[in-house]
Amino acid sequence: MNATAVLNRIGVAYEQPLDAHAADGRCATRQAWARVPPEPAQAERGALKDRIRRLLKERNASMVSHYYVHPDLQDLAEETGGLVGDSLEMARFGRDHAAQTLVVSGVRFMGETAKILSPEKTILMPDLDASCSLDLGCPADAFGAFCAEHPERSVVVYANTSAAVKARADWVVTSSCALEIVRALRAAGRKILWAPDRHLGAYIQRETGADMVFWSGACIVHDEFKAFELEALKQEHPRAKVLVHPESPAEVVALADAVGSTSAILKAAREMDAQEFIVATDNGMLHRLRTQNPDKVFHEAPTSGHGATCKSCAHCPWMAMNGLAGVVHALETGANAVLVDPALIARARQPIDRMLAFTAALRSGQPAAGLLPHLGAV
Repeated sequence: MNATAVLNRIGVAYEQPLDAHAADGRCATRQAWARVPPEPAQAERGALKDRIRRLLKERNASMVSHYYVHPDLQDLAEETGGLVGDSLEMARFGRDHAAQTLVVSGVRFMGETAKILSPEKTILMPDLDASCSLDLGCPADAFGAFCAEHPERSVVVYANTSAAVKARADWVVTSSCALEIVRALRAAGRKILWAPDRHLGAYIQRETGADMVFWSGACIVHDEFKAFELEALKQEHPRAKVLVHPESPAEVVALADAVGSTSAILKAAREMDAQEFIVATDNGMLHRLRTQNPDKVFHEAPTSGHGATCKSCAHCPWMAMNGLAGVVHALETGANAVLVDPALIARARQPIDRMLAFTAALRSGQPAAGLLPHLGAV
């Protein structure tokens, strides 16, 4: 790590249960870090983009970018035949694309998922240290002990987890398919152990009526959205519709006109009869929303403060670690290659494949209720 990277390091607090067995879900504040890459000057940006375009062709590589990363990385992925998407779309694309090298602009669990699904491919990231509070807050050993407390339950984990946690799961889900999968499990009489995001888990429980126990984790971005300030912002913009990601607290979700994954939020913005929106998710989404809807107005939902003006927590510090220079460095040198223990890959792939097969069947029109036996679900 060079001196500039050290100087640009920032501290990040996240939650982790004090005792995975504690019924009250008490959490301690843990400390992690992120680093902020310097924003290149305009001329340097253009040169870096040109190098990336050339390197992608030379390396038979493709680029996938999450909606939360820098707009330059989203635009480049789309321009070069890659993908801009949510974690489910990224997983499908990486598995199915012919490129032998995949550059994943996002956070580490996304790169790990790509490697699990395509172990023969080279998976690169702009910065391997780009983590996630949900992943950090759910250590595999403690989570395994929590699962052992509830052996009768089907283990359903959010994609925002490590390969080791996925390997302990029966199902991996994303926010775009979790409701359908949990509904199907409930219809089959399954009780569920959910991890790690307690807000998303509680939302799914409210919507499905499933019997669920929760790991007590939270996204440091979505956990900070505030209902009181959101109501004040709604008063300032009375015609605005509110779009909320379900990782947000229940009182924020209750104020939403539409609740859903990043893909669902994009769909709602396109299709709802409104010209103005308040968006409660990572502000990296605003680039895509504004690009797809140039005639509409989008406001960031407030995270704190007394006048609905503070937006300091509305962007993931680890997503911000992705930059153009990191992509160039990875492609030129092969640095930041994602490695996953081969012993974990087979076990972690099963619940991911199950999710992908389930969602593919739903897209083809098969009823969800009949899919679990077909997929060998436990």
